[in-house]
Amino acid sequence: MARIFCIANQKGGVGKTTTTVNLAAGLSKIGKRVLVVDLDPQGNATMGSGVDKRALTLTVYDVLLENASIVEARVRSDKAGYDVLGANRELAGAEVELVQLERRDKRLRDALTAVQTEYDFVLIDCPPSLSMLTLNGLCSAHGVVVPMQCEYFALEGLSDLVNTIKQVHANLNPELEIIGLLRVMFDPRITLQQQVSEQLKTHFGDKVFNTVIPRNVRLAEAPSYGLPGVVFDPASKGAQAFVEFAQEMSQRLGSA
Repeated sequence: MARIFCIANQKGGVGKTTTTVNLAAGLSKIGKRVLVVDLDPQGNATMGSGVDKRALTLTVYDVLLENASIVEARVRSDKAGYDVLGANRELAGAEVELVQLERRDKRLRDALTAVQTEYDFVLIDCPPSLSMLTLNGLCSAHGVVVPMQCEYFALEGLSDLVNTIKQVHANLNPELEIIGLLRVMFDPRITLQQQVSEQLKTHFGDKVFNTVIPRNVRLAEAPSYGLPGVVFDPASKGAQAFVEFAQEMSQRLGSA
């Protein structure tokens, strides 16, 4: 049975998509079967996995409106080594359309039930806002992985996200929990980042992953080539850190 995780943070620009595609590629590299679900209308996780969002005939939009199943809509990214349920601009319209539909927050969860045995991990890339799309992700997931930069404002945003997860846990999805916090774009030369990192460990203890993803130019360059950094430059520090993170995640969940 697949373990389903949202990669979420209500703050924009913290590396959610980078985390999603590189964790997926890292898990694939250590032999796991992975599906990436792109819930962001920008479609960055789709493009970053080597899939042209403009060429997709079926997307997550069709799945949410129940016009297609995941089996029909998913595509294989041979370059990245995992399956993708892609998104494009069409998904922005789903926000409005879902509001008037029944089971509007459970549609992704229902769709994923059909493919649960085909994957070890399903990773859902959520948009930065708390929208109906994010809610669909949170209602589907067993847990949330929170990528965050070690900066002051990131701590502010984290408390909002923790409250949101508590509310979803209480009212919609009792399985939902924070799996862990991943420190990304980390530069050990900056004293503030070290201080925030220590604060995180003090407050959240073993919920903070041991792996730290360094600030890395190769990870930033990879999307322009339509590849996760783990595939684009496997020898780079960022890529190696993500493979290490995939192993830690797998061990933490007892599926190593």
